[in-house]
Amino acid sequence: MSETLFEKIINREIPADIIYEDDLSIVIKDIHPQAPTHLLIIPKKVIPKLSDSSIEDQEVLGHLMLVAGKVAEQLNLDNTFRIVINNGAKAGQSVFHLHLHLLSGRSLNWPPG
Repeated sequence: MSETLFEKIINREIPADIIYEDDLSIVIKDIHPQAPTHLLIIPKKVIPKLSDSSIEDQEVLGHLMLVAGKVAEQLNLDNTFRIVINNGAKAGQSVFHLHLHLLSGRSLNWPPG
């Protein structure tokens, strides 16, 4: 199986605007932003979709949420942001390596879509 775009970014095979990185995750700016702040929070472990995760992934999944809060605080987003996870192509997932979208900086209406 070939590497995903995100694996290539993690391995520094292709460039990205990295905002944060630790042992379990990396945060990059989205190249097609849907809000003034649009970041992707990506686990370094390859999990194709959220529905593919298992109990063994509990720590990394929780870690991604904590990273979202940490990065939002570092960027002074004033506790105003949305987290989106697309699961599957029909839900808008285009890279099959689990990632969280962190969106902020504009009014985010409900329902989305």
